[in-house]
Amino acid sequence: MNLSSSPPASRIIGTGSSLPEGRVTNQELVARLAQLGVETSDEWIVERTGIRARHFAPDHLYTSDLALDSARQALEAAGCQAAELDLIIVATSTPDMVFPSTACILQRKLGNRGAAAFDVQAVCSGFVYGLSIADAMIRAGSVRKALVVGAEIFSRLLDFTDRTTCVLFGDGAGAVVLEASDRPGILTTQLHADGQHSEILCTPGTVSGGKIIGDPLLRMDGQAVFKLAVGVLEDVAREVLVKAQRTEADIDWLVPHQANIRIIQSTAKKLKLGMEKVILTLAEHGNTSAASIPLALDAGVRSGRIKPGDTVLLEGVGGGFTWGAVLFDL
Repeated sequence: MNLSSSPPASRIIGTGSSLPEGRVTNQELVARLAQLGVETSDEWIVERTGIRARHFAPDHLYTSDLALDSARQALEAAGCQAAELDLIIVATSTPDMVFPSTACILQRKLGNRGAAAFDVQAVCSGFVYGLSIADAMIRAGSVRKALVVGAEIFSRLLDFTDRTTCVLFGDGAGAVVLEASDRPGILTTQLHADGQHSEILCTPGTVSGGKIIGDPLLRMDGQAVFKLAVGVLEDVAREVLVKAQRTEADIDWLVPHQANIRIIQSTAKKLKLGMEKVILTLAEHGNTSAASIPLALDAGVRSGRIKPGDTVLLEGVGGGFTWGAVLFDL
């Protein structure tokens, strides 16, 4: 993968996304939960989260399958063949198996041989982490073309007797292709984590001796997550703006992690951005963890809202506790 000459920057040249066919409305989920003795309502879900529907993958579908669909779309949009890729990164908390990585499984399905391939585990911040790594490797001159995917099947981690979490999450994948360029695309990135908060959002089980040890379902302290999220998202957004010598007025589009409408509205308000400048897919997708940002980015690009030359801010926050942001010109 060594390059004889290395352009100083990376650009996003293609986006893609994938959702499983199983769309589940709030009303359908409420009926399912009622059979388990769990009471909730469409009004309760919408008021507290902004979510109206989500997609759940069928049992036969794997995370790598969703990743493959989104990757093929991104490659087609980029006018790029899978064989041209030097790097494949999959951000996921729901890999196909313990090992090998979902990235290597995706590589096989794409027909690429020889590119570096690995997974990134930063939960809902995973795509931002993966994009930052790919950008750094391109800037270092070791990679010319990279595929970064966020893919999740979070429905398999949910406790459907806990209405505070099971209504929030969905499944999906999103992808981008990055290419080395003389013209700056990704302007700056910033990543953070604070493991002291690792217990407020986690799936604390593991596998040992062929058995599940601990709790294999998602657990969250919603109030603690909300309080941390609204603070760190504003801070990291301002960090990347300062590093890029830009201001809030330079942002054409905010593409945030799609977790909760109140968190998104709070962040936009603090950055003095009207909601008309925010790409929202939350109502239809729910929280798809590492897939949420690339899903929303692809929706913005394919709808024609995000156009070449626009300045876009991506930001995410998730279990770990992790958070980060990427500022780029399309």
